[in-house]
Amino acid sequence: MADEAKVTKLEDLLGDFARREDNDKIDQVAIIGAGVMGRGIAQTIASAGIEVVILEKSQDYLNASLEQLKKNMEIEIGRWAMTESEMKAILSRISWTLDFTMLKHADIIIEAVDESFQLKRMIFKKLDEIAKSDAIIISNTSTLSLTQIAEITHRKDKIIGVHFLNPVPKIPLVELVRALETSDDTVEKIKKFASRIGKTAVEVYEYPGFVTTRVIVPYLNEAMHILLEGVASAKDIDTAMKLGYSMNIGPLELADSMGLDEVLSWMIHLYRDLGEPRYRPCPILRKLVRDRKLGKKTGEGFFKYDENDKIIS
Repeated sequence: MADEAKVTKLEDLLGDFARREDNDKIDQVAIIGAGVMGRGIAQTIASAGIEVVILEKSQDYLNASLEQLKKNMEIEIGRWAMTESEMKAILSRISWTLDFTMLKHADIIIEAVDESFQLKRMIFKKLDEIAKSDAIIISNTSTLSLTQIAEITHRKDKIIGVHFLNPVPKIPLVELVRALETSDDTVEKIKKFASRIGKTAVEVYEYPGFVTTRVIVPYLNEAMHILLEGVASAKDIDTAMKLGYSMNIGPLELADSMGLDEVLSWMIHLYRDLGEPRYRPCPILRKLVRDRKLGKKTGEGFFKYDENDKIIS
């Protein structure tokens, strides 16, 4: 009888373990927003063997995003960093849709739209209505209050911030941000998910800019002021920082890579929330954004770029 009891107990433990493993299993991830960040997140997740659904607001956006994703991976193939078969496998795991209801089976949903508080709140409200009850909803916000965004939902314990950095497939870090009511279970699941897709997750307090954005913005802003004041050319500023401090990329090209409209948005939010002069956007940045010279995604920002994102002037 004692042996039978041990066997039964072992079976129960194995059953509990299997159920926990099943609950943690992630079969499908949905992404809202097919821009630079959304595409990069999709590629990274699909590379880890997970099915991805990307939602956008128009077919034109979806078509353009798919073509840009292919282009980015073809560049990697040309650099011997990826094979044709790997590209085909990644693309085969990504589905593209305009239908919000296609997200209802996702285990994780990642919002990767512009840094607009009202837009994100609207999206989270809709997701709360259609997502399955155990789905975790992630925001990729870098400056906004996750707690205030989460207030619109009835699943505050399953709302978490995961700040991916651009270019997502190459940066091995994510910032994991707890909202006020994010549960420990949600944090642990997303830590495992981050590890599965090849990212190291660092936990940060919910605060404007977290760590990476708050540190990088003054660096970019100061480089822009140096350019505005005529101290050095854009090329020489970037060369000085790359060679002087062993940076892989200079501050102005880095801003171009991030998207100057995105960088401006970060600065505006941080300056508004923290009121510190180092976050006040440089006038030259505002002018470039007004002129729709947004960096690599438009072919011109602080530098001009060819179709392979190489600086030509």
